Amino acid sequence: MRMDKLTSKFQLALADAQSLAVGRDHNEITPIHTLLALLNQEGGSLRPLLEQSGTNLHQLRSKLDEALDSLPQVGEATGEVQIGQDLSRLLNLTDKLAQQRKDQFISSELFALAAVSDKSAVGTILRECGATKQVLEKVIEDVRGGANVNDPNAEEQRQALE
Repeated sequence: MRMDKLTSKFQLALADAQSLAVGRDHNEITPIHTLLALLNQEGGSLRPLLEQSGTNLHQLRSKLDEALDSLPQVGEATGEVQIGQDLSRLLNLTDKLAQQRKDQFISSELFALAAVSDKSAVGTILRECGATKQVLEKVIEDVRGGANVNDPNAEEQRQALE
């Protein structure tokens, strides 16, 4: 996947996810790191989207933290982390969703949409906290107003309007 096809907010969230993995001595970046980074992002579009969809954000944040605590830590921290297989697969699914919607850039809300349907830990956590694919799709359509993501700053512009 080409990183320049991600919106600027999504790129920042992946960098934050990497920092989160480094700080916790994990050797790979997982969807859990990424979702938590998206939730914690100032001015990001995912937190309001999940709120509108009825997802319990407090519970979600708590379960994501618990999941991160259970991940294996490297014995001697080298500071080197890589994108894990689960995250790579989810990013590819997110890319596919963007292509289906004819978006030029891949936005963070599509990552949540891919994640909620996934059978991995992050999908299970999202569903346990009340997120569903159908409701997320509707909220995404409402927020987008039928517009495509054709600008790397689309998420920031959308938040500024709100």
